[in-house]
Amino acid sequence: MNKIYWRPQGVSIMVLIWICALSVGGLVSVEQFQRRARQPYYQEKVTAARLASEAMSFLKKERLKRGLQIDMEADPAESGLIGSRMTEVTSEAGDLEAKQTSINPNLAAVVVELLKSIKMKEGDVVSVSLTGSFPVLNLSVYAAIQTLKLKPVIISTASASQWGANEPDFLWIDMERLLYENKIFPFHSVAASIGGKNDQGREMSPKGRESLIKAIERNGLTRIRSATLRENVHHRMKIYTEGDPPQAFVNVGGGIISVGTRADRKLLKSGVLPESEAVERPDSLVNQFLKEDIPVIHLENLNKIAERYGLELHPYKTPAVGEGSIFFREEYDPRLAAVILLAIIVILYIFTKSDLGFRIFQATSRREEPGPPEPMI
Repeated sequence: MNKIYWRPQGVSIMVLIWICALSVGGLVSVEQFQRRARQPYYQEKVTAARLASEAMSFLKKERLKRGLQIDMEADPAESGLIGSRMTEVTSEAGDLEAKQTSINPNLAAVVVELLKSIKMKEGDVVSVSLTGSFPVLNLSVYAAIQTLKLKPVIISTASASQWGANEPDFLWIDMERLLYENKIFPFHSVAASIGGKNDQGREMSPKGRESLIKAIERNGLTRIRSATLRENVHHRMKIYTEGDPPQAFVNVGGGIISVGTRADRKLLKSGVLPESEAVERPDSLVNQFLKEDIPVIHLENLNKIAERYGLELHPYKTPAVGEGSIFFREEYDPRLAAVILLAIIVILYIFTKSDLGFRIFQATSRREEPGPPEPMI
């Protein structure tokens, strides 16, 4: 059975079509003419990204000085900060695409945003755990910390996964010492461990472990060499808390000491971790800080981080400072939306409350006696 609905005879089909066209045109205009809006902490993000870019350029020159060639297939951006597939100091398998995505100074802006999201302010102490697997991400953390004038206490692992800082004579702890000595960053690690399986490099050859121990010694760092994982975690926590209490913990990578077992690692999402992540499971730094109600920033899955903040995935050239929605985002222009809404309201008033619209379209005036409603089937 067909339903019957009614419309007033005073408003013609042509009028309704024009109002509909105006509304659709307004919607399209609002969608098409969005404005490019700066995101919060824009200046701090740009400053941090520029500092990270400077550090990247410096380390590329240092690599080439040492006669370490750049693998164009693995490192199409020619950053010099992607290592080899396998060396004697390689700790585990690595994701090459994630390493390529990390070649982006704008990751420093992401770290700035994350630190600001947990209310970090000038002078606050931040505990930092780094791995050699993502040297550019480490640089980004340093750049954000320096830009925001925080006080870091840093512990690193000397080894790295595939395509990380895994050149025996150019490890992450070598890189950060050079950056410190050349006054690019005013801080560096206070201690380091071998890394790898059980943080003791058990999957490496004796030669590889010895090479890492010598690297820790030549960079003047305290070596963490606890017999068990629990002792290792407690040793690090003692270093982190022996001075002023930390207001946050930043972890880069998926080392067993930082995040726990491989199964625990898969459960953690990159970004600021909620307190609910603190559960009864094997000791780890992440767990210890969460249990003490200290905010934790976990940085590992680079591809997802890049997608979340509008950064390019595995770029073929190093992105310029300021690229990505971490700096600018397309947003609706409220002024344009207000103008279009006002225009629609005025048109509706003209055609429903005044004679002007009826005269324009030669319609029947509302002051004339309207006919009965017209049935529409």
